[in-house]
Amino acid sequence: MRVTAAMIDKLEMFIALAAERHFGRAAEVCGVTQPSLSSAIRQLEDQLGVQLVFRGSRFQGLTPEGQRVLDWARRIVGDMRAMRDEMRTVHSGLSGNLRLGVIPTVLPMVADLTAPFVARHPNVRVTVLSRTSVEILAGIESLELDAGLTYLDNEPLGRVTMVPLYTEFYRYLCAPGTALSGRSRVTWAEVAGLPLCLLTADMQNRRIVNQHLAEAGARVSPTVESNSTIALIAHVKTGKWASVVPMKLAAMFPGLVAVPITEPEAEHLVGLITAKHDPQTPVLAALIEEAARLK
Repeated sequence: MRVTAAMIDKLEMFIALAAERHFGRAAEVCGVTQPSLSSAIRQLEDQLGVQLVFRGSRFQGLTPEGQRVLDWARRIVGDMRAMRDEMRTVHSGLSGNLRLGVIPTVLPMVADLTAPFVARHPNVRVTVLSRTSVEILAGIESLELDAGLTYLDNEPLGRVTMVPLYTEFYRYLCAPGTALSGRSRVTWAEVAGLPLCLLTADMQNRRIVNQHLAEAGARVSPTVESNSTIALIAHVKTGKWASVVPMKLAAMFPGLVAVPITEPEAEHLVGLITAKHDPQTPVLAALIEEAARLK
């Protein structure tokens, strides 16, 4: 079967439908009408000779064949985008849009990567999106993200290219004059006994904190949870709560007290991940090169 421009368009629509799980939203993402998208999916099914989508009054999921086709569609569309990017680079230099997913605790350092990258490649637009580690992996797989900044050594990442950036250490963050604020260091067990505000359980940072508390024989039930680090800081500033945050995040708020947590002093590796392609797109190759300079 020849992969024509029309076939690529249909595969793009199929990928959007799989991501949105709704015909109307997928059509909006693709900039077409819902009937046009539905027709394109049916034409794709006719061309491939298999049913791709379970249909009722609304989208009901992909068939097993549809899931297999989705894997191929992502590869084909990803390769086509890479080829277009490379040809555009040959013609007019590095340009385009880079979509970067970043876990919330790494946002304080993201400009360390994006600022020099944009300085070297001023025609590339960068979109930074706050995402959980799971959302970053899913976004890269579905082609909705180009790359991500996340933990490299704590939970399985699958088949990705990794560039280590820095080691994350943890701090007990509290307001001046509150419990433990005068200490030079604290233990995980001591931290567990105080009123805490922490990230929500869908955040890998929270799972890491829970893991180290459990290793210290402690459990914690925070009275405040949020998926926003800014919300945590706002609560710490009241003096009624403390938190456990990465050292780089704590350093952004000099009015608060950041005490090293020891016994043990936990550390986890943070870095850049991209889909594993050979060759990489010119934009991603340039980003990987920039990340390597930061190590």
